[in-house]
Amino acid sequence: MIEREQGGRLRYGRQLWDRARRVLPGGVNSNVKMDERPQPLYFVRAEGSRLVDCDGNSYIDYTCGFGPVILGHAYPSVVHAIQQAAAQGLLYGGQHEAEVQLAELLRDLVPCIEMVRLNCTGSEAVAAAIRLARAYTGRTKVIRFAGHYHGWFDELLISTHPPADEAESVPLLESAGQPASAAAEVLVTRWNDLAALERLVAAHPGEVAAVLMEPIMCNSGVIFPETGYLQGVRDVCRRQGIVLIFDEVITGFRVHLGGAQALLNVVPDLAVFGKAMANGFPISCVGGRREILDLAASSVVHAGTFNGNPVGVAAALATLRELSSRANEIYAHLTALGTRLMHGIRQIAAAKNIPVLLQGPGAVFYMWFTPAPAVHDYATSARIDRAPYARFAEAMLAAGVRLIPGGRWYVSFSHTDADVSRTLDAVAGALDEAVR
Repeated sequence: MIEREQGGRLRYGRQLWDRARRVLPGGVNSNVKMDERPQPLYFVRAEGSRLVDCDGNSYIDYTCGFGPVILGHAYPSVVHAIQQAAAQGLLYGGQHEAEVQLAELLRDLVPCIEMVRLNCTGSEAVAAAIRLARAYTGRTKVIRFAGHYHGWFDELLISTHPPADEAESVPLLESAGQPASAAAEVLVTRWNDLAALERLVAAHPGEVAAVLMEPIMCNSGVIFPETGYLQGVRDVCRRQGIVLIFDEVITGFRVHLGGAQALLNVVPDLAVFGKAMANGFPISCVGGRREILDLAASSVVHAGTFNGNPVGVAAALATLRELSSRANEIYAHLTALGTRLMHGIRQIAAAKNIPVLLQGPGAVFYMWFTPAPAVHDYATSARIDRAPYARFAEAMLAAGVRLIPGGRWYVSFSHTDADVSRTLDAVAGALDEAVR
């Protein structure tokens, strides 16, 4: 375990950020990392539940690499597997047995997977799923949901953060440089509203190739589907010959060993996984029904120089084997610690008469400053003022606890009860800062 190291608070980090902004736009390599306050942090190492920055400050980490780190930083069995694989060569430009082993393990763990193709990022895997669905159905339109995130590619980055009062049926481009044509084959509607989906499908008979969703809406708040909603979507897609795609990049192997589809008992036609699949190593996959995936062996182009690289595959195998062999222990631990965190924060906030809402299954959960008893849809989440939480996260950082500025928390198997106790000790002061 990393011991807390003392150092000048963000002094060298400020110098690095100044240097970085001369050569890296915003000083970062992914825009979401610019949101951290008081500045983006620069780290030198991570171990277990802790991060150490370039100034020697140590943090209990609930960012978990924005979701991938499920076992803990530098988890020994994963590090060992990576080292062994790297020593045998980084890239063969050909196949290797571990690829087959990983595909077989994914098939055994995930209800929908009969065949699978490997990628390196979630965005790539989602793009592959959409292409496969279009080829399989001979149709072009894709239905997605306001507030869901499926990657940063032009056709994927649509209506991920629309204004709360904007009509949720209007596809909105999210970035400068996206052509209007990116939204030409994309239809948008409200999630958790089966009637809205049925109306949209009926308005485009025989045109919809796929319905794409996060089965638990984690991008805009950890929001569960209403009772019967996912099965209703499943039934609509089956009746209309539409491919149902679950984006399980966040939920996969985190909320359940078999993903949200196993937790919620609704099986899609295709699903996309990443993040927790390899405990922090960049690898992803698209898997599903054999007759759809098999198109990638004939008419559908799916490619990538680094797909199936030995080191990424080794990291995924080591992670999934650890999760599989200790599933009861690991998932009970994640749930217990996450539940204790949520309960403790609620109690502290209630004692101060500060309205907060925390919801989620434990391994991942979300926090808002609101008197609302629950959040069930994107529009409700989007209307909640995020400024108090940003102040809260900054105050927690100063107290040695790192959070994602947006509100989502991740828990790893390496977090301990002592970590939770120290986190809750920091909460009272941070809550005061949030509402000041």
